[in-house]
Amino acid sequence: MGTVHDEGAKASGESDDPTPSEPIWNPPTRVRARVADRPRQRVDLTALFGLASGGWAWSIALKAAVAMSSSFGLAVLLFDPRVATLAALGSMTVLYERETPYRYRAVALALVGLGFVACVSIGSLAAFDPWVAAVSIGVVAGVVTWLCQALRVDRPGPLFFVLVCAISTIVPGGPGEVPLHALVAALGAAVGWVVSMAEGLMRGRHPEHRAVADAFRQLAALLRAIGTPRLDHVQHDASIAVAKAWRIVLLSQSRGYRDSPSAARLRALLRWVSDIHLAATDVSLSRTDRLPAVAADFADALATAVSKPEQTPDEADLDELRKGLRPRSLEGRLYSRLARAAQAARRREHEPEGPGLELHDAPYPPLLQSLRSSLTAGSLIRPTALRMGITVAVAGVVGLALGIDRFYWISITATAVLQAGNVVLTVNRSVQRALGTLIGVVIGALLLSAPLPLAASIPMAACFMGLTQLVVSRNFFYASIFLTPMALILAHTAAPHPVEQLAEARILDTVLGSLAGMAGAVLLWRRAAAARLPQTIVEVLDTTRTVLLAVLDPEEEPSPARTYRLRRDLRSALVSLRGVYDSAIGDVPRANTTRPLWPVVVAAQRAGYLALAALALEKPPPASQITLQRLDLAFDELISALQDRRTPRLGALPRLVDYPRINMELRALSSATRTAVAQDERTAERERERRAQREHRRAQEEVDADL
Repeated sequence: MGTVHDEGAKASGESDDPTPSEPIWNPPTRVRARVADRPRQRVDLTALFGLASGGWAWSIALKAAVAMSSSFGLAVLLFDPRVATLAALGSMTVLYERETPYRYRAVALALVGLGFVACVSIGSLAAFDPWVAAVSIGVVAGVVTWLCQALRVDRPGPLFFVLVCAISTIVPGGPGEVPLHALVAALGAAVGWVVSMAEGLMRGRHPEHRAVADAFRQLAALLRAIGTPRLDHVQHDASIAVAKAWRIVLLSQSRGYRDSPSAARLRALLRWVSDIHLAATDVSLSRTDRLPAVAADFADALATAVSKPEQTPDEADLDELRKGLRPRSLEGRLYSRLARAAQAARRREHEPEGPGLELHDAPYPPLLQSLRSSLTAGSLIRPTALRMGITVAVAGVVGLALGIDRFYWISITATAVLQAGNVVLTVNRSVQRALGTLIGVVIGALLLSAPLPLAASIPMAACFMGLTQLVVSRNFFYASIFLTPMALILAHTAAPHPVEQLAEARILDTVLGSLAGMAGAVLLWRRAAAARLPQTIVEVLDTTRTVLLAVLDPEEEPSPARTYRLRRDLRSALVSLRGVYDSAIGDVPRANTTRPLWPVVVAAQRAGYLALAALALEKPPPASQITLQRLDLAFDELISALQDRRTPRLGALPRLVDYPRINMELRALSSATRTAVAQDERTAERERERRAQREHRRAQEEVDADL
């Protein structure tokens, strides 16, 4: 749950390979790769009912079903069936931290379980007054949203915290029953913890191996995307996969395991993942034709070799690709790194110590530092948490004012749809939630219309939860169809009501909650991401400048630790930039001023990735002090132009002979900024005023000179 940073390729001067490679530098540039089409977010049939790419979550679906059925059944045997629903919902700890190492997951899930217990206690204490309960649910939604994002708690985020809090407001009992409710929720959380950790008994290092293997697979996708229109999008996905692998491996470095040969092997493979990614970046930004499929297939085979060294591909498979290539060519460098990664993968163990194997980072920064940074003026976490808390609280209060007894379903629905992020995605999610609920209510009503014994309700609810988790990552509409019957069964068990009333209320509450979520997305901090985007670009450029100056300065050789931090910070900034842009383009109608910035975002990202690639060179060619000063001034002007929303006034860019693609992307960045300024009507008007003022001053100076 703690925040950790990711890192890129190995530090300068370090190598995992037993035979040091020759100095490599970039040859003259060829052409600039085509800019990918701008990402688009729409409300259409494909977005509503189409399936997202990826596989079905069979593993987590099975775990969710087992955890819910076990906790629900155990609580029914030990306690009143009406409070057993709290155990069923508490067992949803199994849905959290599903990709982190088991040692870290054990602590994180325990904290999630304590969070569930706290939410149940708050809901039970507030149950004496519905108005207090409505506000309490909103406060829980806002605070948990803040904590989940600040501490990087993965999906499903705040939803189940709000759900257990809301359900606890209708479970029978007064303040005297709060300890019992907390105990039941703790029982469910403990069952979820056990189910999630059980896999670790058989595959203790599976999360780390899977993360590194996924990074290799995404690199294979990047190699296939070279020379295609989707290059920039796949490049971003590859960077996310590499950053995720770094985070998972960092979290796994416990004191005893860190010094083992198997841990050293995993770190070595992680270094090669980073190196291959940056070598592929150099190749991708210098050619417009496709790479041979053999290279991508080799990377896919390396993914399998992470956990199965005996299936490591043979380096001879790359011989045909390397024939005729100059040793210092970009493609030659890429193929060489793929071959060396295969050598590292073939070894079942690696020397625990050696050059390039140390990770100069802590698994996670101090807790207070993460929370404090999330509250700064430039953070998107603060407005997101405030939007969630205010919307959920107001939705519940309005529901009560309208005379709706089950107002808590309005709050739960508003929480679910607001997790989408921006306006467009929230509208999509609202429609999916409403339509899915309509179908799900019919299914649930048919099941509850016949008196179901409790012995049948328990496995049925668990089955629907498993189906929900199976499809939720592919499409929220289909997940809502299965989630609704599960919720109806739990609600009917906790507070029995006539099925017709329960079904009608569920439909009305879902529609109102969806509308409340859309209203909150439109009215509260809708422009947060769009307003943050220019500053995020500035941060990327500033970090890129720092990296380039460190690489090119002949009088400075960054230490391995500083190289690590530079690469970590720049990669983190690049991933954040694309995330902010993706959120901003859905902040309609503000997105009209965001769309022209897409070429600026691409050029800034490419310059940053090229700086990362330069930092990974073993002996990067330096530049003169005059060139460094001119480069610094060029970045200053680009940053100032973005901050002032004006056309950059660049002179001749410093000529980086050994890094021509960086020159190319800086020129493209200047041109894209000029175009974006011209397309922004408000900014264009400012530019015309500035131009008129300059012309007026120039004319006045000429008049004064004549006098």
